[in-house]
Amino acid sequence: MRFDKLPSSIKQVMVVTIIISTITGGLVGGVIGIIAAGWSTSNIWPHISQSLGLLQQEQGQVESNNNDKRDQIVVEDSAAIDVVQSATGSVVSIIVTQDLSELYNRTGPITPFDDFFFFGSPFFQQPPPPAGGSGKREIGGGTGFIITTDGVIITNRHVVDEQAAEYSVILNDGTRHEAEVLARDTLNDIAVIKIEADNLPVLDLGDSESIQIGQTVIAIGNSLGEFSNTVTKGVVSGINRRVVAGDSSGFSEVIEEAIQTDAAINPGNSGGPLLDLFGKVIGVNTAVSREGQLIGFAIPINEVKSVIESVQEYGRIVRPFLGVRYMLLNEEIAIANDIQDIDHGALIVSGDLRSELAIVPGSPADKAGLVENNIILEVNGEKITQVKGLAKLLAKYKPSDSVKLLVYQKGEKNEIEVVLVERE
Repeated sequence: MRFDKLPSSIKQVMVVTIIISTITGGLVGGVIGIIAAGWSTSNIWPHISQSLGLLQQEQGQVESNNNDKRDQIVVEDSAAIDVVQSATGSVVSIIVTQDLSELYNRTGPITPFDDFFFFGSPFFQQPPPPAGGSGKREIGGGTGFIITTDGVIITNRHVVDEQAAEYSVILNDGTRHEAEVLARDTLNDIAVIKIEADNLPVLDLGDSESIQIGQTVIAIGNSLGEFSNTVTKGVVSGINRRVVAGDSSGFSEVIEEAIQTDAAINPGNSGGPLLDLFGKVIGVNTAVSREGQLIGFAIPINEVKSVIESVQEYGRIVRPFLGVRYMLLNEEIAIANDIQDIDHGALIVSGDLRSELAIVPGSPADKAGLVENNIILEVNGEKITQVKGLAKLLAKYKPSDSVKLLVYQKGEKNEIEVVLVERE
């Protein structure tokens, strides 16, 4: 039907409908165009999303995430603060005092921190030459921590290694006590000393086997031999490190299975505790690399527990002794020695010096017929690996214990029984 033949009432309705549709369509199109342009420039979208209630939702999510992060930081900081507050009373400063006449009878200057991995303490102060010939003076300092209420303290052996020196301990409250050296460990850089006191706060010993790379740790020590209870915080950077620490006198020591941390360890920190966020001791700070930034090392506390038990039981450190010098086998060492069939074990080797024999004469290993280039694979059925080295496996036993070694010799695996003796 043609438009001009429609009734006038219908014509009016259709015209009005067309006009309204045109206006509405234009408005909707314009709004959509503005929204699209605003979205692309991000200028108008906040106003639109705010009117629709979307911005508040997004802001709420961002604020919630930020609050979660802040809460996480606060929780970790609170844990660290709690650990420090509870532990500092059990951390002590150790002062080394010696007669200057004995000190200057040595040959050469006293500079104990010359090697790549140098001992972190004691912080020796070079005193001026004595005018009158003698006189006692404080020449160094280190750190220790209390493990029994009656004054037994753990520190590094090199802190208290000078037989002619006198040692004293300063507690957190400033009181000073004379210290007696109960034992010096010839295997690890550990010493046990004691003061006469009662009701002292102690630190709990943790489990160094359970530590993880990346976990937060706290070191407390007598930094630079001057600033007591200095606190540093970091993470476990590595485990089972083999570190050679030494001094300028030519003395060096291998620290097996050390804990590596980036918590700053300074001269004077030696002997101090490395703590987890539960306040438990997981290591004893002992060495730091001068060449690297924030590379410190600690002896795992599980290695120290046997020392403590031995001193408490025997009054001295009693360790089993096999009598071999070795290195743990890895791919690099295996290739260098043309070893193809074995991927684990302790390769018996001599050192660079003529005195560094592969087998100690008269030792249990010597009596059992072990020789250089033999590879000890197992101790009583337990494999020797990078994680469980020979020293760690032997530490489970006592002198006079008989153990069976699985040994790779001349292309064959043989089981050899040895009787351990006490390390002299």
